[in-house]
Amino acid sequence: MLRFRDAAVTDPDANRMIGEYFAERAAGFPPEQGRYRPTWPDAAQFTPPSGVFVVVEDESGEAVGCGGVRRIPPADDGRVRYEVKHLWLAPAARGRGGGRALLQELERRAVAFGAEELVLDTNASLSAAGGLYAASGYVAIEPYNDNPNATNWYGKRVEPAAGGASA
Repeated sequence: MLRFRDAAVTDPDANRMIGEYFAERAAGFPPEQGRYRPTWPDAAQFTPPSGVFVVVEDESGEAVGCGGVRRIPPADDGRVRYEVKHLWLAPAARGRGGGRALLQELERRAVAFGAEELVLDTNASLSAAGGLYAASGYVAIEPYNDNPNATNWYGKRVEPAAGGASA
């Protein structure tokens, strides 16, 4: 049973796993796309109600994954948008539904903040991630940012929670 714990991106476990995520992406980044260019997350963007960052812990309490959501500028039609960022599980924790559980937890958190649309970007080389997003109801959308590492952008409309924060 996985547990989710709120953490600042500067939390030692979060910091370590974000670093592992960046190292893994750099090592597997498609050479024809150039060099992977990580951007360390700004802690303020992952602090409620602007967003949240969570650490995933396994049954033994070991930190095995992380991810966050952050509010970004609204869609052209005014919908409140939150972006899913840095969703990552340690290799030993993969293949058991943890990615799906983490994505659902991040979605739940964003909806509680008042999200009306969830968006994310990824790279086509991450086929398992693309499969997870498609299976979770995300559809391809036009790019909403200029992330040099991204080749694919996805979105999902959601119903905001009653009384969700809209700050």
